[in-house]
Amino acid sequence: MKIWSTEHIFSYPWETVIKAAMRKYPNPMNPSVVGVDVLDRNLDKHGRLHSHRLLSTEWGLPSVVRAILGTSRTTTYVKEHSIVDPEEKKMELCSTNITLTNLVSVDERLVYRPHPENPDVTILTQEAIITVKGVSLSSYLEGLMALSMTANARKGWDAIEWIIKNSERENVPLCDMC
Repeated sequence: MKIWSTEHIFSYPWETVIKAAMRKYPNPMNPSVVGVDVLDRNLDKHGRLHSHRLLSTEWGLPSVVRAILGTSRTTTYVKEHSIVDPEEKKMELCSTNITLTNLVSVDERLVYRPHPENPDVTILTQEAIITVKGVSLSSYLEGLMALSMTANARKGWDAIEWIIKNSERENVPLCDMC
């Protein structure tokens, strides 16, 4: 098991970042996400927005990793649950893979909040637990996956920035309800 974590500051208010995060896919920075399906979206009695989505991803694993894992499969599915609490100004997103779970599991948690010292910027904390199961070199593979998580996190941050800048440049609201 490998625990991975990181933090990022967006130079935008929480509301702006959350609207962009909800529209994160598709984007040119994360071409591995090839599909997003909203399975359920609802408001609870406290006004929090719950979303359940299914992400289709194309991992593009190197052939050596596929050989170690004993699979030729590269398309994987991830379930994602998010809760946006506008009162508390917090968005929590949890995701986990539902493909290849007998070989690897990645449980990721992201939390977006206004920065405690500057409410005009948003802080994102990310953490993941990576577990490779039943193969030799599992700690090596977990380390490779952690490096991949770091690279993908940067792509995710860039994607949110890209969405915000494109909406500002085109003077288009970030959400359909705006």
